[in-house]
Amino acid sequence: MQDLTKEEKPILFQDMSLSPDTKRAIADMGFEEATPIQSLAIDVILGGRDVLGQSQTGTGKTAAFGIPIIERIDPRSRDLQAVILSPTRELAIQIGEEFRKLLKYKPGVRALPVYGGQPIDRQITALRGGVQIVVGTPGRVLDHLERRTIRMDNVRMAVLDEADEMLDMGFRDDIESILNRMPAERQTIMFSATMPAEILELTKTYQTNPCEIHVAHKELTVPLVEQSYFEVKERTKTEALCRLVDMYNPHLSLVFCNTKKRVDELVEQLQGRGYFAEGLHGDLKQQQRDFVMRKFRNGTLEILVATDVAARGLDVDDIDIVFNYDLPQDEEYYIHRIGRTARAGKAGAACTFVVGREIYRLREIMRYTKAKITQKRLPSLDDIELIRAGKFLDSVKAVIGEGHLGKYAAMVEDLLKEDYSALEIAAALVKMNLKDDTSEDIDFEDLDFKEERAEKRRENRDRDYRGRGRGDADMISLLINVGRNKQIGPGDIVGALAGETGIPGKSIGAITIYDDFTLVDVPKELVGDIIERMRNKKMKGNRINIERAKEGKDKKGGKSKR
Repeated sequence: MQDLTKEEKPILFQDMSLSPDTKRAIADMGFEEATPIQSLAIDVILGGRDVLGQSQTGTGKTAAFGIPIIERIDPRSRDLQAVILSPTRELAIQIGEEFRKLLKYKPGVRALPVYGGQPIDRQITALRGGVQIVVGTPGRVLDHLERRTIRMDNVRMAVLDEADEMLDMGFRDDIESILNRMPAERQTIMFSATMPAEILELTKTYQTNPCEIHVAHKELTVPLVEQSYFEVKERTKTEALCRLVDMYNPHLSLVFCNTKKRVDELVEQLQGRGYFAEGLHGDLKQQQRDFVMRKFRNGTLEILVATDVAARGLDVDDIDIVFNYDLPQDEEYYIHRIGRTARAGKAGAACTFVVGREIYRLREIMRYTKAKITQKRLPSLDDIELIRAGKFLDSVKAVIGEGHLGKYAAMVEDLLKEDYSALEIAAALVKMNLKDDTSEDIDFEDLDFKEERAEKRRENRDRDYRGRGRGDADMISLLINVGRNKQIGPGDIVGALAGETGIPGKSIGAITIYDDFTLVDVPKELVGDIIERMRNKKMKGNRINIERAKEGKDKKGGKSKR
């Protein structure tokens, strides 16, 4: 029995010896890099060897056997050629859905899930139409065999998925009855989380010189990272991420998604809410990647959303927090992800979102890493307000400590002469800085993403930018000939200026967006350089013109976002 363990070097699907149709389907699913079990199993199964694989749920084993099955199916024949047995109807449906996606560009090949609880007549009708791949529970597959609606004469591949669980559920007799009706000259593949004696007995009886595949993990820990997880629903993930970003207020944060498609979707949602976010994945050209990374390093980009492959080699020491928006497919991926923070002796944080049964995968990660990942509740808007207030008051204390408050103290004295108390003045200033129109909290059990809530967030973000640098004699207003009518937001302005000129985002002052133009305050000494570097540049596909604003221009023209 040949034994294969995890390879160190990751394998990209595009580098595998697969048909263009299959590679295209995998790319559409958003996957770039094979998981360890996929890296080891696909080539072996393609070679026709029997396989005994030890693998947990959620490690990508469906594609590990599904991809080579699809590659070995003869589309010219409508006979049944592969049978996959699974312990539950839920898993059979899940595997069937995975096959549907992988077969997207192979219209001549059909896969059908068969399981109890669904009318058998419907399954019989589908089987009569010609099915090359059947995914089913042992009981229902045996039922079809006895009705002669499934024939095993030309089956060339058999898969037992989660074999140990099927044995625990008492399916051994059914499994053996099904395997005994298949041709002796076939390929048999077993995947099991554990290797009890019964599995080894099946191996001796039904497999020939199998290749044993398992993933050997390294001992890796990241002790300086504060690790926590949040149980959420799939549809509440974006809101949960925004709340945590608002609460932690990180300078730089890295968000991991499992697919390229997911990255693009999340970036669009975050930008729509007013966050400075960009994506990083394998579809980006090197020039685009460099541009995004330059923005991330110079602080004009607060959130970088990436796939595991794209983030490999990312060398940034100041990442405050890592978010696992999607639970990683492999335990070591988790370690690599959270290791992006807590660099150079600094502390860091990692937050993981868990949906439903993913909690079991997280427990596997905890066992593997020997780390305590603490469950936390998502902050309410009141919680966020208290945190913001605390940080604001800390900054007030710091300013007092710096001194040089003479001219500002004179302004306060003028208000005191008008019979306002010092407490009233201070409270008003705190309120002005902390006021938030999104004070109504959300029930995460019944969340409805409404456009008006997103619009409120955009308005608040716009208000924050308009408030910076107002009235500063060292700032000059520039006029840009695009505005709301071109779907321009503050993030577009800051991103363009910082990306093209290198000006730090924090140096950009007030931004006021009108229907057909935008005013932005920038440091006086940088005006000439900004105008020169932005000449003939584009913003969201629109060629822009930038010039010094004439006095009073902000009182004319379009309607302000205020």
